[in-house]
Amino acid sequence: MKYIIILGDGMADEPVSSIGNQTPLQFAKKPYIDKLASMGRCGMLDTIPQGFAPGSEIANLSVLGYDLNECFEGRGTLEAASIGVEIGENEMAMRCNLICIKDGKIKNHSAGHISTEEADVLIRFLQEKLGDDRVSFHTGVSYRHLLKLKNGNKNISCTPPHDVPGTEFRDVMIQPLASKAKETADYLNELTIKSQQILENHPINLKRAELGKDKANSIWVWSPGYKPQMKKMTEIYPVNSGSVISAVDLIKGIGIYAGLKSIYVEGATGLYTTNYEGKAQAAIDALKTDDFVYLHIEASDEAGHEGDVDLKTKTIEYLDSRIVKPIMEELLTWNEPVTIALLPDHPTPCAIRTHTNTPVPFVIYHTGNIPDQVMCYDEFTCQSGSFGLLKGNEFINEVFRNQPGSTD
Repeated sequence: MKYIIILGDGMADEPVSSIGNQTPLQFAKKPYIDKLASMGRCGMLDTIPQGFAPGSEIANLSVLGYDLNECFEGRGTLEAASIGVEIGENEMAMRCNLICIKDGKIKNHSAGHISTEEADVLIRFLQEKLGDDRVSFHTGVSYRHLLKLKNGNKNISCTPPHDVPGTEFRDVMIQPLASKAKETADYLNELTIKSQQILENHPINLKRAELGKDKANSIWVWSPGYKPQMKKMTEIYPVNSGSVISAVDLIKGIGIYAGLKSIYVEGATGLYTTNYEGKAQAAIDALKTDDFVYLHIEASDEAGHEGDVDLKTKTIEYLDSRIVKPIMEELLTWNEPVTIALLPDHPTPCAIRTHTNTPVPFVIYHTGNIPDQVMCYDEFTCQSGSFGLLKGNEFINEVFRNQPGSTD
């Protein structure tokens, strides 16, 4: 049996007036995704356990069946695994965004989707000017980077920058959750201010300003944690090997801790310009030798954060024609039975430009299964699917259940 999960990050949404009070999933032309829904069985999945914020780190771990209360240690530690940075016993890791501040407000969380090449120069500059025996900066991808802090206290309240565009940055700086964490919070806030002072007139930013691009003129650190303890998927589920395919360090890191091989795809960007065809082919090739592939596509989430309904619709259509189509057309010809599952990790509604914890629609197709009555895939039709509402590890258990003919 071969298994693939295709995850369209942030693909779910809410009805939008400009497209006839439909969601982008309803409005988009997606014949292959709808065909998959008609062939398989559908339902809704609650990917955000109670007490957790609706971030991609939480949702993707939840999709893979992990108990967040047991294994979650912040986003930074997961991304560290992806870029090969070891987390020591006395070290705390945090996501370190490069963001754009304008007139004292967070203009965006991505510094205008700065290139990795430009960002690397700035991260190295930050390490030279601010790094020391206690703190270090490490380059990731585009605006997503890593900060390590020795003897940091993770009992701090941090605001993800993509949640608060347009907000005065000083209003959402780090706050201690316990008196012992005050020194950590103060230290990190001071680093943020210092980063703004040294990045504002860096040649990279002066050049970006000349070209009409947003400056990467501040760091923003969030999601603190220590080294996580996670079982490999091969220890939990009936697979002997697996791979993860993503342009995002967070997802690669989750995969690495889950015991999956990370497959590099040239031209994979995390945006609508990503190499869809390359990722689809990489998934097909991986399934020829591996039992399981987790294929992650980021583009819809980024479009949601930009509040761009037209772009989000386009990313869904690209997912349909450039990912789902070639994978279905290939796998459905194999003599070996296959399972194809598709879902978002969380909604990223264009109206609010951030994540929500609303359950997401999913479809699971097993070779030989008896389909339910759902004929198209979206946030509303899947509510009538035969799976109903699933939580925790119920979804992943259904993915790995091979019962042709079952409707239970």
